[in-house]
Amino acid sequence: MTAAPRMHPEPHLIDRLPAVRGRLTADAPLANVTWFRVGGPAEAMFKPADAADLGDFLAGCPTDVPVTVIGVASNLLVRDGGVPGVVIRLGRAFVDVSVNGCEITAGAAALDLNVANAARDAGIAGLEFLSGIPGTIGGALRMNGGAYGRELSDVVVSATALDRSGLSHALSRDDLGLSYRHSNVPEDWIFTSAVLRGHPGDHADIGRRMHEIATSRAESQPVKARTGGSTFANPPGEKAWALIDRAGCRGLTIGGAQVSEKHCNFLLNLGTATADDLESLGEEVRRRVYETSGIELRWEIRRIGVPASSSTLSPLRSQGNRP
Repeated sequence: MTAAPRMHPEPHLIDRLPAVRGRLTADAPLANVTWFRVGGPAEAMFKPADAADLGDFLAGCPTDVPVTVIGVASNLLVRDGGVPGVVIRLGRAFVDVSVNGCEITAGAAALDLNVANAARDAGIAGLEFLSGIPGTIGGALRMNGGAYGRELSDVVVSATALDRSGLSHALSRDDLGLSYRHSNVPEDWIFTSAVLRGHPGDHADIGRRMHEIATSRAESQPVKARTGGSTFANPPGEKAWALIDRAGCRGLTIGGAQVSEKHCNFLLNLGTATADDLESLGEEVRRRVYETSGIELRWEIRRIGVPASSSTLSPLRSQGNRP
């Protein structure tokens, strides 16, 4: 498919990008795809037709053009100034889930919940925890997503990723280098699929465990709010929410952003928040926690793009754009 029709009196980044079979869009809004519902546009967005289209695009994309990949944007904060370069969003060609014995092969854009459902239907136990992670398999690979006592590193067998030049790599579990909320795979590689392994289980038992997880989430987390999920990683031996609570941040508000009173490791868009409000609130939480405990919280939410020119972010910013 050719690039979407547009009107640009001046040259635009999209004019420098290679021809694709998928869809290229200039100045693509991002706020409507993020769970926070905030943020500026992507300079260009690419939705590849399939893995081959993605590989060809990466091979032909100028090396000076920044490339950023997003999934369903459940754990993502897009800054108000937007995202320079190309934002790649994997779509329907990357959502397939197939079962072979006790192994499941899932595209990187497959929802974690859908993978858990497929495992349940096939009588594969051990993947129930995925139903408690509101994201995609690609995101879970990137940050070793985990919940309810398990992490992706417990079940992943292998993965496939494309590097910045479009070359495909088959990665073993050891190659992934998974640790707490971290993978050693280069940041500019794009996951396209993964193989996960469970063990034989009873359909009813698996279903009951998934129901328990869903109930626990609804009771303890603001699952129906405009939020980005868990904001900060748990420091060694500590719980981020407890540190935030002890620092007096439960319910703290900046602009239209608030620390959830239900679970204070969640930030909320009350309806009028900007990305700057949310990030400023997160930095204020980090400052207060550091003052009260000496512990510097590490962002778990991924933050991308550039702030608006009116940004008033506090100076405690040692971690840059990455979580």
